[in-house]
Amino acid sequence: MNIEAKLDTATRIRASSSPSNLRAGMEKLADFAQDVETLEKAVDTLGELVGQESRKPVDRLKSELATFEPRVTVLGQVKAGKTALINAITGWSDLLPSDVNPWTSVVTSLHLTPAKKRAEKGARFRFMTEDEWARLTTKGGRIGELADRAGADSELAKIQEQIERMRTMSKARLGRNFELLMGQEHEYSYFDKNLLERYICLGDDFDVDTQDAISDDQGRFADITRSAELFLNCQSVPFRMCIRDTPGVNDTFMVRELVTIQALRDSRVCVVVLSATQALTSVDMALLRMISNLKSREVIIFVNRIDELSDPANQMSEIEQSIRATLKANGGPENAQLVFGSAYWANMVLTGELQSMHKASADALVSFSRAVLGEKFSRDTPVGVIWEMSGLPQLMAAVSDQIVTSLGAPFLKRVASSATTIATSQQAVRTVRVEVEGVASELSSEQIMATFERMAEDTVATLESQLSRIFDHYRIRADRAHANFVERATHSLLGHLETYGDEHVWEYDPTGLRVLLRSAYSAMGNQARKSAKAIYEQAVTDIAQLLFRGFGPVVEGIQLAVPDVPQVPAPVSLSQTIALDFNDSWWSLWWRRMRGYKAFAKKFSDLISAETEDFMTQMKDVQTADIQAELLEELEHFLEEQRSILISLTSDAEHQGDAKRLFDASENENRERKLEDTLGTFRRYAT
Repeated sequence: MNIEAKLDTATRIRASSSPSNLRAGMEKLADFAQDVETLEKAVDTLGELVGQESRKPVDRLKSELATFEPRVTVLGQVKAGKTALINAITGWSDLLPSDVNPWTSVVTSLHLTPAKKRAEKGARFRFMTEDEWARLTTKGGRIGELADRAGADSELAKIQEQIERMRTMSKARLGRNFELLMGQEHEYSYFDKNLLERYICLGDDFDVDTQDAISDDQGRFADITRSAELFLNCQSVPFRMCIRDTPGVNDTFMVRELVTIQALRDSRVCVVVLSATQALTSVDMALLRMISNLKSREVIIFVNRIDELSDPANQMSEIEQSIRATLKANGGPENAQLVFGSAYWANMVLTGELQSMHKASADALVSFSRAVLGEKFSRDTPVGVIWEMSGLPQLMAAVSDQIVTSLGAPFLKRVASSATTIATSQQAVRTVRVEVEGVASELSSEQIMATFERMAEDTVATLESQLSRIFDHYRIRADRAHANFVERATHSLLGHLETYGDEHVWEYDPTGLRVLLRSAYSAMGNQARKSAKAIYEQAVTDIAQLLFRGFGPVVEGIQLAVPDVPQVPAPVSLSQTIALDFNDSWWSLWWRRMRGYKAFAKKFSDLISAETEDFMTQMKDVQTADIQAELLEELEHFLEEQRSILISLTSDAEHQGDAKRLFDASENENRERKLEDTLGTFRRYAT
């Protein structure tokens, strides 16, 4: 559904007074943008030089360059200032409403495109599917299922009451046939504050009178919104990127916990926003579980709200020690990069309202600036310096470095390697045109293509077969780890009952299960990538041999590169909350309602099996399917590229009699020079 713009001047996103160094820290990303532009021009030139048969792989490279968009997922503690930070990153101080509590009810993807002027280009909102809505309204989502299994009757009754009220309010807001919206999406050619609040700001206020809720358009679609995408031109970034604001780990019904997990799975850069005034403690277990499955280099921790510290410069080292100790104790990424700052200071700079800053924050800014700048500091310090003090340049430097190192550089190398193969094949095509009469070929054109198709089919089948074997072994290992965990936990439970009876509540940490599954997943991922690499290498060898058999020495100049093996995504599904994660009243309630040793053991086994069913399915089936799809896609792209090259070579070999009539000497020389120039560009990025 497309809706034309109807902008109300009162609700437009306010333009900010940006400092001149808004892109400070993103120099590495700016250099990457220049590299992409250079490579795009070279690929465009290559497209003009290739024959019809090679256009498809060249067009694919063009499309990849034009659509490459690094994704950065942002997680945060409650009231850590996550949304305010995202506003500062975009350079729009009031882009997203940060004064609504809570405002983030869905994963909101901000697609930022570099531009000289800001502009809200569009928005897209996707609604829950019927299955997702049914799970929420009949079982209370994950939290309801968990409460039911744990026997938390009072909690379950409260959840059911909230759900019934939400269902009533949704029907009142959207009409009796609101279920028809399930699985649909609304698309706009603009967005403003009212539109965002209508689709995203849930509010979670179940005490508001229904009639008041109906009359208030805020959150009209928020109950059923699954994801939101905003498209905007942005002055603060030198290259396009997607910033994902997540509902994180504080969703009332844990309905969107899986959506957050999926967002993490799709990203290689994660920014975790903590509050300097509460730092990171064991209370934030759900957040810790989320990031414990990520590698340290993929996590950047931004400690926000240093403006609320009395002496930021001296307190920061103590806070960092505390955070790293908590990460280490809970298996988190203890070596993750930490950046301290204040989104509040950054947004004050953006709005140009430094004079209205809270006194305590202003005092903290002065104290921190003096500690950092020494004698260079004065109260007339330019806003650019205050922007530096906010920590935004340091944060974006860390983000830029991670984007370029983990995503950008490998991407450019892969594209350049493919382009090099295509370009060198074009040189071989021209050689075939001129020298084909002296080339002794073992195979006819038809035999060459038939041999290639058999080889391609066998290669894909071999990869599928090996992955299937690896995945089957992994599933057996994962099931064994799961069974061993339940067995050990049950043994511990019975030992506790024999020693203390059933009056003392027994606790058991589920971390062991997650560690075993993570280890099995890591081993599987390494084996899958190793097998894929060997198959990719064999495919290159087979194609090189086929080229030589078909065309002889004239094709020796074609440079075939082994495709890069895609990285295995982090096992973020292990972050999903289960009953054993709640060492509190819910677990106590479950404990109190059991009577008899056999009842404890049987019910415990049933509880863990039911609780872990979701993430076991995600780990064994969903994530393995994703891995297989990526490994096969890389191979199929490579084979498609080689198919086009072979078609070009066989076609030109058959029609070589027309070659001299097609191009005069000067035109041939000009084309060869262009091809050599573009090849030089490709080789520079492919190494």
